Amino acid sequence: MRHIDTLVLVGVGLIGGSFALALRRAGAVGRVIGVGRRPETLVTARELGIIDESAQGFACVSSADLVMLAMPVGQTQPVLRGMAAYLGPNTIVTDAGSTKSEVVRAARAELGAALPRFVPGHPIAGTEHSGPQAAFADLYRGQRVVLTPLEETDSRALARVREAWEACGARVHQLDAEVHDRVLATVSHLPHMLAFALVDQVARSDNAAELFSYAAGGFRDFTRIASSHPEMWRDICLANRAAVLEELRRYEDGLELLRRALEAGDGTALEALFARAQEARNRWLGALAGKMPGSNE
Repeated sequence: MRHIDTLVLVGVGLIGGSFALALRRAGAVGRVIGVGRRPETLVTARELGIIDESAQGFACVSSADLVMLAMPVGQTQPVLRGMAAYLGPNTIVTDAGSTKSEVVRAARAELGAALPRFVPGHPIAGTEHSGPQAAFADLYRGQRVVLTPLEETDSRALARVREAWEACGARVHQLDAEVHDRVLATVSHLPHMLAFALVDQVARSDNAAELFSYAAGGFRDFTRIASSHPEMWRDICLANRAAVLEELRRYEDGLELLRRALEAGDGTALEALFARAQEARNRWLGALAGKMPGSNE
């Protein structure tokens, strides 16, 4: 790929930090500048070799080849507003937000003439951990990254961002922003809300300590993602609230089916639902195994 002489990371945690580390390992980036809200986080990122230097404000983007926005999506519009006046004529901007329609609206509102050089993106990869100390170079290897270019997006900017993700080892796909948001509401945003809600329900119980003391693998596996960054997931759920609310309604319908089956003592209905779910999950896991790195996808 074409070498990125200067990369600016706005947000140096798990997502942005892993992006920089992967590009470093690939020999695809030179200088990395970090921008963030917390000086101590930037210090940690520098100590870990994620960034070479940090900057106050957004003047640093004027010399950047690529700017990666990797902060919570609720900050997207003010960040774009702050950097718009400094963007160089060839600077490409991309993001890693888990929702795309609100990001696209923010870019249209703030970027002006730089809009064709904005490439919205979302790496479908991550862990429940956050901060620069959670970043690692292999996070994106073999994982899917979705780009949701605008009608105005310059083909050269799109190609440059695609190349950067491929250098990280990712498999790059394209979707319409609204389609992306509906899909992710189902398979990512709703599961996170359910995990947070279940842990909160248990924690608010009068005998919470006792309940947690008996929780084992099933509870741990189901609720792993409730250890995720609360601010980030607050912003994701609010930004994609229409699609998430629709999925919540559908999930409530499914819970109602379970409730009726339990009230009626209908073991046949329960087993049929459990069997359908088991079969569907096993098919998904089988397909997933066939797409792992080294497979003949």
